[in-house]
Amino acid sequence: MSERDVLIDVLRVFCGPDGRHGNALAVVREGADVPGEAARQELARQLGFSETVFVDDPERGTVDIYTPGLRLPFAGHPVVGAAWLLDLDVLELPVGDVFARQDGEFTWITARAGWAPPRTLRQYASAAEVDALAVPEPGEWIYAWSWQDEAAGRVRARAFPGRGDGIDEDEATGAAALLLTHQLGRALNITQGRGSQLLTAPGPDDTIELGGRVLLERAMPRPPS
Repeated sequence: MSERDVLIDVLRVFCGPDGRHGNALAVVREGADVPGEAARQELARQLGFSETVFVDDPERGTVDIYTPGLRLPFAGHPVVGAAWLLDLDVLELPVGDVFARQDGEFTWITARAGWAPPRTLRQYASAAEVDALAVPEPGEWIYAWSWQDEAAGRVRARAFPGRGDGIDEDEATGAAALLLTHQLGRALNITQGRGSQLLTAPGPDDTIELGGRVLLERAMPRPPS
């Protein structure tokens, strides 16, 4: 297959209740068509989404995840999106097997906060303060959050990766949601970015379920080199 023949599915993961928003995700179903870490990293950079997933074995659920600037052993929204697209119960990642399930309009994965890269979780006094934040200068990865309704576990959040790779704000961040859930020790209903929704629920043995809605936005060819 030539470069022009490589097809890429573009999903939106963690969509809001109205089906809008969500974090864009590129999925290359035929990962063998883009062999090698360097070629995959370059394609992820060209696409410019917060993450791109390469499927190396669609039956076993073996996936490889990249941001525009680095490879990741685990990330929340790519795994939720890939589980939905491939309709699998288990995905194979460098961190280990990740179990998935479908529950009505939601796709759930079972993960661990220890799989998430370090993040600075910064609490604010109100959702209005979070809404008013300007994008900080590149540096640390900041997850800004506040309670919207603490009794109900409702959280307002925004995420600033700070990598200087063109992703100034992350629309929906599963890994950070895992870290916040682990820190607070309770189920959360998170509204992030412009209106994305992430749900979490602590489970046994320090596991956390992470769930959200996924929609297929379009299929697109590989961009020219």
